[in-house]
Amino acid sequence: MNGGDELAAAPAGPPQPLDWKFSQVFGERTAGEEVQEVDIISAIEFDKSGDHLATGDRGGRVVLFERTDTKDHGGSRRDLERMDYAISRHPEFRYKTEFQSHEPEFDYLKSLEIEEKINKIRWCQTANGALFLLSTNDKTIKFWKVQEKKVKKISDMNVDPSKALGNGSVASSSTSSSAKPYIANGGWPEKSYSCPSNDFTFPPGGIPSLRLPVVVTSNETSLVARCRRVYAHAHDYHINSISNNSDGETFISADDLRINLWNLEISNQSFNIVDVKPANMEDLTEVITSAEFHPNHCNMLAYSSSRGSIRLIDLRQSALCDSHAKLFEEQEAPGSRSFFTEIIASISDIKFAKDGRHILSRDYMTLKLWDINMDSGPVATFQVHEYLRPKLCDLYENDSIFDKFECCLSGDGLRVATGSYSNLFRVFGCAPGSTEETTLEASKNPMRRQVQTPSRPSRSLSSITRVVRRGAESPGVDANGNSFDFTTKLLHLAWHPTENSIACAAANSLYMYYA
Repeated sequence: MNGGDELAAAPAGPPQPLDWKFSQVFGERTAGEEVQEVDIISAIEFDKSGDHLATGDRGGRVVLFERTDTKDHGGSRRDLERMDYAISRHPEFRYKTEFQSHEPEFDYLKSLEIEEKINKIRWCQTANGALFLLSTNDKTIKFWKVQEKKVKKISDMNVDPSKALGNGSVASSSTSSSAKPYIANGGWPEKSYSCPSNDFTFPPGGIPSLRLPVVVTSNETSLVARCRRVYAHAHDYHINSISNNSDGETFISADDLRINLWNLEISNQSFNIVDVKPANMEDLTEVITSAEFHPNHCNMLAYSSSRGSIRLIDLRQSALCDSHAKLFEEQEAPGSRSFFTEIIASISDIKFAKDGRHILSRDYMTLKLWDINMDSGPVATFQVHEYLRPKLCDLYENDSIFDKFECCLSGDGLRVATGSYSNLFRVFGCAPGSTEETTLEASKNPMRRQVQTPSRPSRSLSSITRVVRRGAESPGVDANGNSFDFTTKLLHLAWHPTENSIACAAANSLYMYYA
């Protein structure tokens, strides 16, 4: 091999850190405005194309947004080149429609109130220009179809009101006395018949003409959301996850102890494929916290547990998947165990990378990236808010330690993101040699909290060690000297499937950023 070949074969360096910019905000709060509980966003999801975005809130509503910067602008190729449109473009969305997905219910058998809060939203395959999506609260999953329909309007009446009026009277000149105006159906105007409501007799000669509306279809369209299926009464515990299969026909729903497999077209039957409920509930040691299908292989799915483990199962092995194909968990460092160890090890969310090779998991303190071909430990670990470790006792007292943060990956698999407190979210580079680590705030100035931090040692995906930043000693202050607020937390966020764009929820506001 000559020098030129060696130069060509040399691996490219890690990608440059992204420069994040504010794009849009929906539902921005004014200073001092009180947020209603029902308006707080509880779920965010892009569809597979990235042209649509759905959010769910605690009031049981689903709001849809559509992308506006991908419309066909027409014109010749020369005009488009002159506009240089593609270079300056970044994803922009507009409000499309909203509908009430779930209502509050009450289980009279168990004396249990079922709140309307949307836990998860998942997009299904589109068909014939219609959008399909699944939404779930704690107990019930619904399958929605959203499509445009032409508006029907009343254009005219079948009888001219100037020729016929109700109760047998007609519109005629007061001077005309000899002529007897004709009324349809043989009615005569000389005598007015006022029939009481309980008298069903017809007047002599019949009744006057009925005025009926003429309905025509206009060119205007409106979006109509219709519930196609309701999948209910299959979970004894709260549903925490739903996930579509790559076959386009089935999906799973998971609660604390069971995972059920559904067919989209059959709402009255599901198959229990995972059951971790012990014979004696006193022997219960862990619960299911999240579950997701493999993006490419319809027979594989992964689920996480409250003990920090991820199990990969193969549906071809048996009808009830009691045994896992692979188990991913990190070995506990000797001497590091404390009262909070098990609590903060609980995984709140898992996501498959687009290629299906890696799984991203989020526990309370860290993000972990796993290679499904290597179950000895995570290939990368990212400290999200290590400065909170001395405050775990306070976090336990105010229940913040049980907050469930979500995570997401970029479409190219080079970066990961997750939320934190004070409406902050973190973006990490996970490519070999990358030192990218960005802190952004959900506001119109996302880089307000960003400061220059010492660069970390370069590392590859095969490296497990990470630099641990200690938090500042003063209470309520993060590693950069900024105060943090446990009441403002960024739990939900989603990464655009094909572009570097992130949507995240801060209370009732939806913020969007691009790079």
